This record gives sequence, C-alpha cells and structure tokens, in this order.
Amino acid sequence: MDVSLVPADTSEDVRERGHKVAVLPVGSYEQHGPYLPLATDTLVACAVAREVADAYPVHLLPPVTIGCSHEHAGWPGTVSISAVTLHAVVRDIADSLRRSGIEALVVVNGHGGNYVLSNVVQESSARGERLALFPAAEDWETARRRAGVVTSLLTDMHAGEIETSILLHAHPEWVRPGYEAADCVADDRRHLLSLGMSGYTASGVIGRPSLGSAEKGKELLASLADSFAECFALLTGVTVTVSDEAGGDA
Repeated sequence: MDVSLVPADTSEDVRERGHKVAVLPVGSYEQHGPYLPLATDTLVACAVAREVADAYPVHLLPPVTIGCSHEHAGWPGTVSISAVTLHAVVRDIADSLRRSGIEALVVVNGHGGNYVLSNVVQESSARGERLALFPAAEDWETARRRAGVVTSLLTDMHAGEIETSILLHAHPEWVRPGYEAADCVADDRRHLLSLGMSGYTASGVIGRPSLGSAEKGKELLASLADSFAECFALLTGVTVTVSDEAGGDA
C-alpha cells in the first residue's frame, strides 16, 4: 500500500483541528483487467477522499481496503468479505468516532458492489445518527460531464474511462500498458448478480479505458470536491466551498 494513502496525523493534530466530520474511504481488492491494480477501487476512493480533505475541514481516515467483490470471484487475486462484515466494520467505526467526539461520518465508496453501504447509512440515519454516502450517482454524472468523459455511467462499469482517468492522474505509476486497446461494452447486465462479471467479459473490463486521460481524472476529482459541499452542509449546517480554507471550523 502506498504510504501516501494513510493519513500522517498525530492525536494532537486531530485535537487541535477539532473537526466534527470524518471521511472514510471504502474500496475493494478485485481484478481490474490486466492493466489496473487489484487495489483500484481503494485508490479511487482515497483519491476522492483526499481531494475532499484538501478542500474541507474533515478528519480523513485510512481506507477500508477489502469489500464485497463476489461478482469478481472468477479472477485470481480477488478477495471479498461478506456484506454483514462490511456493515459491521462501518458501524463500529462510526460508533468509535462518536465516542471520540466526531459525530458525523461520510463514507466515500469506490466500489459499486458495496451495496450494503447504502443500508448502513439508511439505517443509521433512521436512528438519528449523522452518516452520508458519497459520491452519489448524480455527483458522478456531474463529474463525468465536467471532465468530458464520453462513456455513459451505464457503459463505464468497471476499469473503464473514469477509473483509468483517475489513476492516470493520481497514480500513473500503477497503470500498466494495455488499457489503450482493452475496450469492452456490455450494457445489458441484467443477470450480473447471478452470473458475475465473467458472464459479460472475458478480460474483466466493461467500459472504454482507451478514452481515459490524466486530464479527465483531474477534472473528475475537482468536480467531486465541488459536489461534496452539499453533503458537508447537510451534516453540519455549515456552508463551505472549495475556495474556502480547508482548516475552517465545523
């Protein structure tokens, strides 16, 4: 794991800043074709969370690196935990944060198969706890348009234009040659949960990675940072924009 993905804070740093919102990147460890690493979803979640932490007064947490990747079980290297386990991990983290005085938690999800995260937030919110899941599909759509991503969110399902672009920007050293000729389109995936990814792709790719670029990756992350303002205001009642100083009160 790249050490830059792990926050370097001390307890005193956290005490002095006194932020009331924590941001938890949640990824996965699953195949992303022959050119992106197994840790792609974690890298993406961390890139989004870091962009947010650079722009807003939040407490950045280290990532949860293994998620629910059962649909990728046909490829070597993929590792999964159960939905029950992931649910419990996020709940435990939120409970621990509240005991230390941080009342709100934003889960930054980098893997679409982590469906249970929606349930965690839904159930916690019903109990009066302050949790949010970010980015929403609408945030990704706004980012896609702003960055000039050609592929639709339906087509860009896995290891495609968006993920390749973000890694080309944030971690180009992790991207191997081959994405330029790896496009695979499978828009009708109605039986994905039954068949898994292997029912729709031989390479593990569904999308158009050939269209990826570092420039698009940079704009995707910038757009998501802008979109986070609404999420932050919802949890705190404080309006912050990316032009404000990140160390402000919350």
